[in-house]
Amino acid sequence: MRTTAPGGLAASLARLGTETAFSVLARAKELERAGRSVIHLEIGEPDFDTPLHVREAAWKALQAGQTHYCASAGLPELRETAAGYFRRTRGFDVPAERVLVGTGAKPFLFFTVLAVANPGDEIIYPDPGFPIYESAIRFAGATPVPLPLHENRDFAFDRDELEALLSPRTKLVILNSPHNPTGGVLSAEEIAAAGRLIADTGAWVLSDEVYSQMIYDGEFASIVTEPGMFDRTIMLDGCSKTYAMTGWRCGFAAVPEPLVDPLVRFFTNSTSCVPPFVQHAAIAALEGPTDEPLAMVEEFRRRRTVVVDGLNSLPGVSCRTPAGAFYVFPNVAGVPLPAAELAARLLEEAGVAVLAGTAFGEIGRDNLRLSYANSQENLREAIMRMRTFIEQL
Repeated sequence: MRTTAPGGLAASLARLGTETAFSVLARAKELERAGRSVIHLEIGEPDFDTPLHVREAAWKALQAGQTHYCASAGLPELRETAAGYFRRTRGFDVPAERVLVGTGAKPFLFFTVLAVANPGDEIIYPDPGFPIYESAIRFAGATPVPLPLHENRDFAFDRDELEALLSPRTKLVILNSPHNPTGGVLSAEEIAAAGRLIADTGAWVLSDEVYSQMIYDGEFASIVTEPGMFDRTIMLDGCSKTYAMTGWRCGFAAVPEPLVDPLVRFFTNSTSCVPPFVQHAAIAALEGPTDEPLAMVEEFRRRRTVVVDGLNSLPGVSCRTPAGAFYVFPNVAGVPLPAAELAARLLEEAGVAVLAGTAFGEIGRDNLRLSYANSQENLREAIMRMRTFIEQL
């Protein structure tokens, strides 16, 4: 019996990128299964448990039968709660009907690009930046326009460079503060400057603020509070980072009215809805006590000191102190290996899993990204292993 082979894959898949952290994690797990010791500084998630009251809320919802379909836009109770959270944390009144709930933050990134961009449109995004930005842009057939973030400015953009990149073809500007992968935080002045420039264009704004509650120096500022920005900005946040809920997959965003229906239709076509018991857990997180999230941030602050001081003590390495999130983006140009090779060999030979800066854009070619969401003991051990490796080069 003869059969015909399948007819191949969609050409658009060639434009779809990935997130290197997960491939490095997979290799690190392979080494661990072979008996090797690996310190994980590659994956971007808190190493803390989800607070007990959040887990209890999910269990209570499960016991109450909250296991069926619900509205794709999210439970009304969570949309109201998230609107209240935005009012508390941004000082801005957000109508609940403009708050949507998704399976984490990534669907908002991907579906916003698909909703606003046509082939040939330009989308400005930070470089270095979260790799899913560029992946979504290319998949949609739009033109990615990287906005350089400069190390000598603590990884902020240059106002003149943003102005030069904006054009009649700009359909969307993506901002991210606090920033992955650098931990940089845009100042209120830099946010205001971006708002003034974008207000003179026809561009939408996607403000990725998932690390908004992880600030160590200065204060958090959102572009949504700038004149004219609320009605053109997707203000994105979620439970994953602040409440150590990465695996729960629950994000939320305040969305301009014209984008509410398109995004809901994307959710309906793809994920249907976030499980109701997960949404009840999110309500408990947003409304409940803040002692555990605050304690987590304070521990990250202590770890930040350990890792920044340790990296700056290594030969050929310099590291700026990040103002937010839980990442550092050290410059390793003084090490006699290209950063990408250094990252690979640190994993294979030293048992330290880190990411090459080029996983986040060309600007990061001389950098590594380390997540300090690991214990102080492990961070010190990682620095010691890195020192031993580098000094032997």
